[in-house]
Amino acid sequence: MSRTENDTWDLASSVGATATAVAASRATASQGPDALLNDPWADPLVRAVGIDTFIKLLDGELQRADDPLLNRQAMNEQITVRTRFFDDFFIQATGSGIGQAVILASGLDTRAYRLPWPAGTVVYEIDQPQVIEFKTRTLAGLGAEPAARRRTVAIDLRDDWPAALRAAGFDAGRPTAWSAEGLLVYLPPEAQDRLFDNIAALSAPGSRIATEHMDLRNIPSDWAQKLTERSRRLGSTINLAELFYTGDRNSAAEYLGARGWRVDIQTTERAYAEHGFQLPDDDLASFGDASGYLTATLA
Repeated sequence: MSRTENDTWDLASSVGATATAVAASRATASQGPDALLNDPWADPLVRAVGIDTFIKLLDGELQRADDPLLNRQAMNEQITVRTRFFDDFFIQATGSGIGQAVILASGLDTRAYRLPWPAGTVVYEIDQPQVIEFKTRTLAGLGAEPAARRRTVAIDLRDDWPAALRAAGFDAGRPTAWSAEGLLVYLPPEAQDRLFDNIAALSAPGSRIATEHMDLRNIPSDWAQKLTERSRRLGSTINLAELFYTGDRNSAAEYLGARGWRVDIQTTERAYAEHGFQLPDDDLASFGDASGYLTATLA
């Protein structure tokens, strides 16, 4: 089903199912004696959502060894690069003295529970109410305890989330570490600009942002459709072509740079190399030329 202006979802449908897919990837990368990640909560969260395809993926029942992008090793390496980037971002930001973090569209993100947060760090998670409720309840049932002062903000990012964030105790006078992981492509162009405007309005000097670097103006128009067709070979029912917003928009780097943020971009190829991996030789391995990961600091 295509996106609509006021659409909503849980973790088994629409955009929510993509959050479960990402958690399933973290779970498989955390398996075995040579695990690339250590996310003990991803597996039980995915099983609690109950999507059969992802449970089969966890159990090793879905394999595409012949696909350079969707074989088990390639998938594990991709999610490892992505997860470590955002993990390291928060570890470095809070290690430098930033005492509050905001995870936008937090989905099944478990960083509030598994990262080594400095004492007193406050981590805010923002997502749809049913997503927040499900994850909080499920992790509590598993006996998981946050490693930081976790505060949830149950609201759609299309609503007045800055007011809700402030009401949860957020202090705009203090530097903040913000993450927008796997989010921008699901926002219309004007909503992406509005998101960054809101972040800027809430950010004290020294605040930092981490997100993916993509130039959606230059990727083929059928990119999402081709990736959807490939992923269906693994049994996925997610239609990314109906969920992504492609086409002309401001790049995050240009938009933030023009508004006083100091931007640094790590290309996907360089990010892979830093972990000893090689980027798959596949047209769908990244969001176009020079894609990668972006960090920005407000002067």
